[in-house]
Amino acid sequence: MADIPHFTVLPRHIGIIMDGNGRWAKMRGLPRTEGHRKGAEVFRDITTYCCELGIEVVTFYAFSTENWRRPPEEVGVLMNLFRDFLAETQRREQENEKMGFRIRFIGDMNRLPEDIRSLAAVLEARSSSQTHTTVNVAVNYGGRQEIVRAARAFAEKVKAGELTPDEISEEDFSAEIYTAFQPDPDMIIRPGGEFRLSNFMTWQSAYSELYFTDVYWPDFTREELNKALTEFDRRNRRFGGI
Repeated sequence: MADIPHFTVLPRHIGIIMDGNGRWAKMRGLPRTEGHRKGAEVFRDITTYCCELGIEVVTFYAFSTENWRRPPEEVGVLMNLFRDFLAETQRREQENEKMGFRIRFIGDMNRLPEDIRSLAAVLEARSSSQTHTTVNVAVNYGGRQEIVRAARAFAEKVKAGELTPDEISEEDFSAEIYTAFQPDPDMIIRPGGEFRLSNFMTWQSAYSELYFTDVYWPDFTREELNKALTEFDRRNRRFGGI
């Protein structure tokens, strides 16, 4: 293992928007799908590096609720890459257990193919006791959809007489979202040259430090993550105070 750089302060939770796969492929005269395949390799390496650094939680934006609008062929490739990831994670179960990975899938999984949902549930259950690094994979995920889901849950509780609207607090709301009982992301990283969150962790990102880079996700290396973490180390987080 290479030497781990020293940081004064590390984020407990990092969110990563894996952007730029298609443009990376286009620049090289390759199909967009090849960009996604390369991006999947980077995902695996950055996941391992976050574990080596001791990051408690890392959340990857893998497939948004809006991504269904892409061409069917591209969606199909993404689903097959997800299957490959699940199969590889299952094969590496002992290795992942040794590293302390807990795997979670956040988003509305109901729209995904049954075989994907089934294996994802198995992997979640088998890794549920791991405590070193939680890896959230956001699939069919949207920040607004997540908020609406939580609001509906509270509406049902109010309807059932279990609580009144005045009793609903921010803490209660946070307990109803997909990342319940995890720290909010201290930092959200977006490669690919865009400067927006694109419906990612809308509730959780209220005080997240944002880091944008022109580097496309397939070219995002451990050194690029170090640059982001160095920038995080420099920032003064006041949370509305002085």
